[in-house]
Amino acid sequence: MASDRPVVRDRIGHRFSDPALLQQALTHRSAGSPHNERLEFLGDGVVNLIAAEALYLRWPKADEGALTRARAELVRESSLAAIARRLQLGERLVLGPGELKSGGFRRDSILADALEAVVAAIYLDAGWEACRRVVLPWFEESLAALPVGKPEKDPKTRLQEWLQARQHPLPVYELVAEEGEEHAKVFRARCTLSEPPVVTEGSGTSRRLAEQAAAAAALERLAPATRHP
Repeated sequence: MASDRPVVRDRIGHRFSDPALLQQALTHRSAGSPHNERLEFLGDGVVNLIAAEALYLRWPKADEGALTRARAELVRESSLAAIARRLQLGERLVLGPGELKSGGFRRDSILADALEAVVAAIYLDAGWEACRRVVLPWFEESLAALPVGKPEKDPKTRLQEWLQARQHPLPVYELVAEEGEEHAKVFRARCTLSEPPVVTEGSGTSRRLAEQAAAAAALERLAPATRHP
């Protein structure tokens, strides 16, 4: 495996003084110890700080709410998994037989966790400045795609705010179906409003995305009322 490491380092953009850190970052718990869960914990904090600092400096007039929503968009699981795919981390993951057989190297949750672990490994290997210098460019595409200072609120947030403004009960979400193989599941969620009475469903590759789709469908049913919170 040692001969493979320079390829990973080149794609990541950091040459590790301690290659064992990178190896641990790419080792899923299903493959035994040492695995990447502790690194993932640290990397989560480092990624959030890098994203928060970038937004704070780039959007000097944005309020806390806009900054918070933008950071959530940058560091959500699917966004981190997309970066991991660009870095081809899935091809380098060390997985146990079960996860390997079920296609764990393609799963958003495993890829996002691995990316956070790699960020932590860089931080421990070279410190904050070097880590920020390597990692920040990974987010440039996502940063550029955000509406400056005013990222759109997600459907669940918009629906909740519309209902609260009218003192209506909050929506109730429930998972109604989960289909497909482990590495390619599709979830279906239902959104139920008691006032006004609306029931909608939505699907997605995670429960969160399915609930967002159901909330978006509810907003469509309530339009044009929802355009004027």
